[in-house]
Amino acid sequence: MSVLVFLDQSEGHIKKSSLEAASYGAKVAAQLGVAAEGIVLGNVTEDLPSLGKYGLKKIHTVKNDTLDHLDAQVFTAVLAEAVAATGATVVIFSNNISGKAIAPRLSAKLKAGLVSGAVALPDTGNGFVVKKNVFSGKAFANVAINTAVKIIALNPNSYSISTQDGTAEVAALSATVGTPKVTVSSVDKIVGEVPLSEAEIVVSGGRGLKGPENWGLVTDLAKLLGAATACSRPVADIHWRPHHEHVGQTGLAIAPNLYFAIGISGAIQHLAGVNRSKVIVVINKDPEAPFFKAADYGIVGDAFEVMPKIIEAVKKLKGA
Repeated sequence: MSVLVFLDQSEGHIKKSSLEAASYGAKVAAQLGVAAEGIVLGNVTEDLPSLGKYGLKKIHTVKNDTLDHLDAQVFTAVLAEAVAATGATVVIFSNNISGKAIAPRLSAKLKAGLVSGAVALPDTGNGFVVKKNVFSGKAFANVAINTAVKIIALNPNSYSISTQDGTAEVAALSATVGTPKVTVSSVDKIVGEVPLSEAEIVVSGGRGLKGPENWGLVTDLAKLLGAATACSRPVADIHWRPHHEHVGQTGLAIAPNLYFAIGISGAIQHLAGVNRSKVIVVINKDPEAPFFKAADYGIVGDAFEVMPKIIEAVKKLKGA
């Protein structure tokens, strides 16, 4: 018996959200009195033994060039074999793009109960009950999993990474790697930017900035803070910013520690994608903007007057 954590990787490096999943999985394993183990698919350059500091006792690897690119059906088949080989009774994913594609398929294949969007450790005092977000983060549900194998997809940034002394054993796992039904013909890489899904700070702009020529107010603050940049859907739709920066119900759902919303009214669709942010700061000249109801801090004022002052204050604070 064990808890098996899927360690999602990109270009050979384990993603931050998977380190959160590893810390979470180690704690679940401690609750159940079993070992926490990880599994990595594809070729990685990461120092895998060092992942023991996140509480993982063993790292299983399946090295195959096919697994360097996500194909949910292929990954699901490999992970099903891994679950059988390791005797895992709990499988942990990050609820990121990869986890959302694989976890439901693995659940169906193994006839295993799945809770996606988990935000807390399971209650094992009376069964196995997992707390999750529902209704776009407006409420919580406590879901009991009664199947022999249990699958949890942990919301990114909902569980802190914790470290300890330890080194993980690394072992190759034999598994059948099928032929993908989808062929990757080209990859367009976004370089030199902080990935939105991994960012701890996000600076976002809306139509209140009046045009793409004013986006320096967003990017200047983001560079000073080491933050990612984002935008509302209308901004992406009118091509002021690329669509990969669109956050909201129909875009990317994020959960940074700090979210700046500049010139965004805060429609419910936008809030659905950012309401898991730890702290929300809203800057808008309309005192009736709905975003102020969700904000932890709000500034009623013209962004073209407020933002230069904030940028200058941050520069002084950082000695820039």
